[in-house]
Amino acid sequence: MTKSQLINIVTKRVHSTKKATEETVDAVFEEMARVLKKGEKVVISNFGTFYVSKVKDKQVVPFGEAEKRQVIKAHKVLNFRVGKNLKKEIW
Repeated sequence: MTKSQLINIVTKRVHSTKKATEETVDAVFEEMARVLKKGEKVVISNFGTFYVSKVKDKQVVPFGEAEKRQVIKAHKVLNFRVGKNLKKEIW
């Protein structure tokens, strides 16, 4: 599903204008990004949790090529943990 498909579906379901729905969806995504950027979790009941975790530096050795060691620098990763209700519906 694309963002525009989501906006069209929500517009029909809540009987709103497309412009108002688009502004609302944008505001939700912007707030989620702002909270995640601060390192906090975004918990959506019955859906799931978005959170950022830090990955430390690690050395990678290609199989059988010990002389070609590479270091993957520390970075952040966005994770999603599915909620119970969504998990029941999917599985």
